[in-house]
Amino acid sequence: MKSIRVAVAAAAVGIALTACSSPMQAGAAAVVGNERITTSQLNTDTQEYIAALKRAKLDESALGGVPASHIVLQRLVNVAASRQLIERYRVQVTQSEIDTALKNPGQFQSPEINLLASGVSPADAEDYGRVLVGLTKLQQQFGGESGRERLGKELGAIKPIFNPRYGALNPQPSQENPSVFVDTGRFGKLAPQQQQQPPQQQQG
Repeated sequence: MKSIRVAVAAAAVGIALTACSSPMQAGAAAVVGNERITTSQLNTDTQEYIAALKRAKLDESALGGVPASHIVLQRLVNVAASRQLIERYRVQVTQSEIDTALKNPGQFQSPEINLLASGVSPADAEDYGRVLVGLTKLQQQFGGESGRERLGKELGAIKPIFNPRYGALNPQPSQENPSVFVDTGRFGKLAPQQQQQPPQQQQG
């Protein structure tokens, strides 16, 4: 089985998010600013992502040991934070700019695989493309290459709150420990199949 190096949205656009400790709303996988990402939304997006992997003749083993649900959750959080920042500065993005961004073949020489490596299924591609273009424009607005640091700081100031069932955010993912989250031991280890809960029809 071929593999892809998952780059999730944060790495793809240079976002460095840190988690914030705060009470978690019932039914929420994460809260980003005033936006609530529900566990239902996470489950649906994870199922779509796993299905997209299968259509590309890949499966979760291609993700380097990181559960699909974790990759999707981080992408949802990163996109939400980026969207809020773009809206705050009233950055305008056109459909043609989104379409062009989504055609980028990236390091895998395939737009589809490039998106999958960023934790994005086709159903979520447009939102992701809008964020990519918007952040590029915002960095230019901040001064181009010299604006990268300011962009990172402003994004870093948006601190998501994650449901503790996923563990704590891994501050330094590496080849040895690529996981998005690390187990805190507080709720006991969760097996990947317990975390993702993909529908049975997508298993076969």
